Amino acid sequence: MRVGAGMDAHRFEPGRRLVLGGVEIPAATGLGGHSDADVVLHALMDALLGAGGLGDIGEMFPDDDPAYRDASSLELLERVMESVRERGFAVDNADLVVVCEEPRISPYRAEMTGRIASALGIDPGRVGLKGTTTEGMGFPGRGEGIMAFAVVLLAEK
Repeated sequence: MRVGAGMDAHRFEPGRRLVLGGVEIPAATGLGGHSDADVVLHALMDALLGAGGLGDIGEMFPDDDPAYRDASSLELLERVMESVRERGFAVDNADLVVVCEEPRISPYRAEMTGRIASALGIDPGRVGLKGTTTEGMGFPGRGEGIMAFAVVLLAEK
């Protein structure tokens, strides 16, 4: 068994769509970044890569490579999972925390969990996904952006 942890944060940027956990959420502004800036999936990918001894998301998908401009993080996650499987691992479970004042995560939790579980090749019951706030503290509390944390457990196949 191998454990990996990941964290990501992006600031809000006008003119961008908001994608979290592979789900596009109606919002006035999205997150800035080279790809679709899905902080949930970025944290998850870093956790997977760390647990698998495969480096990090910046090594696998450099932000100066035009090939990843506006890329779907779900598609990038599928590529990460190919690498994890090639190393002889399968995901046992994943646990994720989204930190933001807005949007509320609960209305989108089931859809996010389903998409994440499908990409990981596991039952949705093995994906934990929670939203929390910082009660007005720090950059998420001021509504400047969103951060996410992920922990995964890999098992040798």
